Amino acid sequence: MAVLLEDIVKSIEQLLKLISNKTQEQSYVDPTLDPVLFVPGIAGSILNAVDSKTGNTERVWVRILGADHEFRDKLWSHFDPATGRSETVDADTHIEVPQDRHGLYAIDTLDPDMVIGSDCVYYFHDMIVEFINWGYQEGTTLFGFGYVFRQSNRFQGTLDRLASKLESVYTASGGKKINIISHSMGGLLIKCFMSLHSDIFEKYVKNWIAIAAPFRGAPGYVTSAFLNGSSFVEGWKQNFFISKWSMQQLLLECPSIYELMACLDFKWENVPLVEIWRQKSDDDGNTTVTLESYPPVEAIQIFTEALSINKVCYNGADVAVPFNIEILKWANETRKLLSSAQLPNEEIKFYNIYGTNNKTPHCVCYGSENAPVTDLRAVPTLQAKYVYVDGDGTVPAESAKGDGLRAEARVGVSGDHRGILCDRHVFRIVKHWLKADHDPFYNPLNDYVVLPSAAIEMERGLKVSYAREEWDIITDEENNNMGKDVVLVGSIDVAARIAGGGGESMEEAHASFKVEQENEEGKRHVELNVVSISTTA
Repeated sequence: MAVLLEDIVKSIEQLLKLISNKTQEQSYVDPTLDPVLFVPGIAGSILNAVDSKTGNTERVWVRILGADHEFRDKLWSHFDPATGRSETVDADTHIEVPQDRHGLYAIDTLDPDMVIGSDCVYYFHDMIVEFINWGYQEGTTLFGFGYVFRQSNRFQGTLDRLASKLESVYTASGGKKINIISHSMGGLLIKCFMSLHSDIFEKYVKNWIAIAAPFRGAPGYVTSAFLNGSSFVEGWKQNFFISKWSMQQLLLECPSIYELMACLDFKWENVPLVEIWRQKSDDDGNTTVTLESYPPVEAIQIFTEALSINKVCYNGADVAVPFNIEILKWANETRKLLSSAQLPNEEIKFYNIYGTNNKTPHCVCYGSENAPVTDLRAVPTLQAKYVYVDGDGTVPAESAKGDGLRAEARVGVSGDHRGILCDRHVFRIVKHWLKADHDPFYNPLNDYVVLPSAAIEMERGLKVSYAREEWDIITDEENNNMGKDVVLVGSIDVAARIAGGGGESMEEAHASFKVEQENEEGKRHVELNVVSISTTA
């Protein structure tokens, strides 16, 4: 029955692949653009399992059909402290990242066979489409770097591949320096590479734009991932995806996750805590219930005890999967490296975009005053409660802003951790920083252009001021009540009599404005003309 089911699943995958296989021709290419390399975060690359005996290749991340079974069978791993590498439990399987489309395939849509609800597996998809519309071309000015995200951010194998990628992009683009755009944990990977291979970074990199990077950790997310697992889709789609428990077992052997724990030398506005309502008894049998709080260092004992009996069954044998102290030691060295990393020179520009206006888990609490925890080993079965801070829903804003680098700009954008990659505001900011818009007046902080043109004329007690301003606004499609093809024209008149200074004056102002229809970039051009006249009695 299992074999038949697997055959059916594979047949469905092939059918979906045929249905969704579309060829698009690029109509516009801008040869003046500098190359861009996209670097994803954790779980942001397609991973293939390759059978060492037969050479057969099968996608294990991401997939919807048959996801949990293949994930456990092919992707579960164990950490080797001697090499710093997470090895696949199945000795006959090794994990690879597909290199199709110059690396973009692996970071575009994480399940390319998915048709219904495919937006849940989009990663850099929308940004890739946007860049192509700007004139970027795959293989000439647009590239991707996927990697096995379960490894450490300073794993030498990954860093060697990144060095080779930078060299190949530099060559393919005709010797142009590269703009790196990283998302989430990809920012930590780039920072590790920059620190350990500053000569290569300096040789090939022009600018680095980090988006939603957990520079000082994502403590609430990591605590929940260690103790309760993690889900990358919400709602009904979870029924067809990898279970939180299966993901938890992988993450407990991933150095990259331990490297996302709260930075110990960072001065947090609010210290991230693990809190436990605990019931204890004294020698006389009296019980008390107290709320105990554990800052990052002390929280290690909670993780250790709570996961002390955690295990999985693999090929009929029980395998212990506790909180891994050896990985923690490795991760602590990585975090020291990240804290001290700096840009190699002043010519390389660094920009930071971080998410805001989303409730982001920061402190995690288990139990309650009425239902306290009596045995910490039961914590993984309990529902967590959170204390939230501002951020993107995964990374606190103060962590993302805490890059410790000489930044040209740091801009907060209202958006969630994954959604920020398809935000039109972000597209506009990135386009400006890459100088792909040829618009020197654009201000990323408020998304409008002002062309100063005010003038004042004085004659016989009459003061005339006038100004003409223009700017572009980006339409909020969800809350926009104005049709794309609608042109809005209006005017405002204001008059006032002002007393003071031994007399009084009359002032009148007239303003007319015009909002053009939305263009192909989702912007509306606005023109404002203002005339003010004042007289002194």
